[in-house]
This record gives sequence, C-alpha cells and structure tokens, in this order.
Amino acid sequence: MTDLKSQTPEELTKTLKAMGEPAFRGKQVFTWLHKGVGSFDEMTNLSKSLREKLASTCAFTPPKAVRKQVSKLDGTIKYLWELADGNCIESVLMQYHHGNTVCISSQVGCRMGCAFCASTIAGKVRDLTPGELLDQVIFTQKDSGLPISNIVLMGIGEPMDNLDNVLKFLELVNHPDGLNIGMRHISLSTCGVIPGIERLAELGLQLTLSVSLHAPDGETRSKIMPVNRAYPVEALFAACRRYFERTGRRISFEYAMIDGVNDHDWQADLIAEKVRGMPGHVNLIPLNDVVESPFKPSKRTAAFQKRLETHGLTATVRRSLGGDIDASCGQLRRKAMEEQKGE
Repeated sequence: MTDLKSQTPEELTKTLKAMGEPAFRGKQVFTWLHKGVGSFDEMTNLSKSLREKLASTCAFTPPKAVRKQVSKLDGTIKYLWELADGNCIESVLMQYHHGNTVCISSQVGCRMGCAFCASTIAGKVRDLTPGELLDQVIFTQKDSGLPISNIVLMGIGEPMDNLDNVLKFLELVNHPDGLNIGMRHISLSTCGVIPGIERLAELGLQLTLSVSLHAPDGETRSKIMPVNRAYPVEALFAACRRYFERTGRRISFEYAMIDGVNDHDWQADLIAEKVRGMPGHVNLIPLNDVVESPFKPSKRTAAFQKRLETHGLTATVRRSLGGDIDASCGQLRRKAMEEQKGE
C-alpha cells in the first residue's frame, strides 16, 4: 500500500499520474491530507472512482487518540496516539503567549538508554514514517482546535536515529501548500548523535538545534547517557562548535537537573569553559521523577543557574507545564503498556 501522507506534492503528482490522473490531482490530494481529513470520502473535489481507487491501493490510517489528558493548571494537552499497527506514541500541546507548541515523537520507543528517561525503558520498537510525524501535528491541531505555530521534536525517540524520515517530515510540514510552518519555528533535539549534527550543519536548515547535554564531563555523562560511549562529550562539544561555525545558529543545551549527579558548581564551570566563544543557551530542566529511575530532582537548580550566569552564559529554567497530568515524555505510553500486561 502506498503511503501518501509521506509524499511531497511532486511525488503525489507522479503517483496520481501513474493511475492515469491529471497532474493537478497531486496538489489536491496533498492539500486534503494536510487538512486532516479522516478518509478519502472527505476529498469531495475528487471523483468517486478516484476515491475508490485510492482507498484500494493507498494507505490512509490517521492516528487514534486513545488517551487524552488536559491540564487544569495551564491547558497543556497530552495525547497518546495509537498507530495503524497498534503501537502508541505521545504528543504534547503547550500554550505560550507567543503561540502554541506541539512536542512530537520521532520513534516508537527509544534505544538510547538515558537512565533518567521514561521513553527508553522498553527500548526502541521502530521508526516513525514522515507521515506519522506529520499526523501528530495535524491531528493535535484538529482535535484541540488550537492553531499550532511551533514544533519541537523532543518526544519519544531520538530524531537523529531516524534522520531521513525526520528530514522528509520537515520538508512536508514546511511546504506552503501544507501547514507551512517555518523552519525557524522548529526545534530538533538530539542526545548527541554526532553524524546527525554534522549532516544538519551541511544542510544549513534554519531550525534550532537542541543538544541534550545533561553532563559536561565524560565520566558523569557515560553513567547517565550510554550514547556518550559512542560519541564522547568532548567530541560532541567540538561538533557543536563546527555546527555553529557552519550555520551561525545558536545551540540550545538541554540540561536535566539531577540531585547529586550533575548539579555541582564545578560542572557549571566546565559547561562555561566548553561553550566559551560559541553563543549558546543552557536550558535547565527540573527532572521528572520517574518511578523506575533512582535519580531524583535537584535542589540546586537556582544556584546552578546563577553559577552559569556569573560566567556570562544565558541560562533559563524550563517552566513546568501540565503538572497535574502525565506531561513528561514517555509516562503515558508506559502506563498504557503496563495496563496491557495486566489484562
């Protein structure tokens, strides 16, 4: 079955031409798909015979919201989407004064093994297709009724571990005949997969690169992030510097504050030393308390922030959203999996 949602207008045109249809049908189908229709029957400007032909030869499986949590505190919405094969992923819609942001997943599960993250507990199942990435944006917007202006790829999975599909998704979501969300309104996060960073640098996309740093020294980072054994933190800093020199784009360093592990003053000093001369932003994240994890939230976040600022670094503390729901990455999927095992 042909995956239409993962195709560009040009590719759709070729697909429709192969069915004996005129070229303009490709753009029509592309527009309908990006409006979030639920079936081919909703594509009312297509002939009935074409709709039937598409239904019999093309995959069209919008995700199903099997769980939805809405925060009474700030309106944050957490979705657990069921995909066509029965696997589930998460998306989170966050409302800010500058617009609405959706955080989307890039894989079913994750193989990176970060010790403090709920997303990686069950490992990686598979990559998401460009269409499945796109559907999270389209159907979050459709279900919530809120226009989405910003996207962050920081949900379940490592985007750089599925980079080809992620790049195709970026092309689709940026297309003027689709959602037309500009690259400057998109952030892509990585735990430090250096080949992916280098590839992004070559492409020169105007998105924001977010690096999940979480420790500036190799010993600590290897304990909490297995990826550091493949791509050591020293090499990661060097790759980030090359990325900045190539693109001129400031990097955001994500830093989950873990009590007694990565919240020491000397680690703040080391961060400042490693990023000196490379404009960057350090985003301190209050750690989510994952039951299975021995790591607990730091009590030194404010002091750590102040220490960074004494070095002239821009450091902020991420505002916690959805405090009364399972808004942190991977928790809702994990609960659903546990309930399935108990049945």
